[in-house]
Amino acid sequence: MADSWTQKFNRDYAPVTKRLDKNFSGIKAGEMMLISTPRDIVSYVRAIPEGEARSIPQMRDDLADAAGADKTCPLTASIYLRFAIEAELEGLDGAEDSPHMLPFWRVLDAQSPLAKKLSCGTSFITRKRQAEGLE
Repeated sequence: MADSWTQKFNRDYAPVTKRLDKNFSGIKAGEMMLISTPRDIVSYVRAIPEGEARSIPQMRDDLADAAGADKTCPLTASIYLRFAIEAELEGLDGAEDSPHMLPFWRVLDAQSPLAKKLSCGTSFITRKRQAEGLE
């Protein structure tokens, strides 16, 4: 049986910073790359004030800066963001208007490739962004 999103989110992740020996996904050889964690991504998203938005590239840059790295791995950042969002949605069990919900719409717009994969659908993201004046 496949792991639930919550199980994927709750695995024991530790942040890793490593110097790349070859170019990878827009990060140059010799740069320090952070592989963040789902919990660090949740902390970042929860800290975005209501009515403000950040892009995923901005999130990656901010996480890298906080860790003393040059860049954050774009692949794992998107994967871990999805783990966090889907685990949140699983935990809410359909109660998508909870005031304690992870405000992931502050880093995703409905047009992003990741948004199109989420179980909540893009219209949910659009509604939440409109409610905060982000659209």
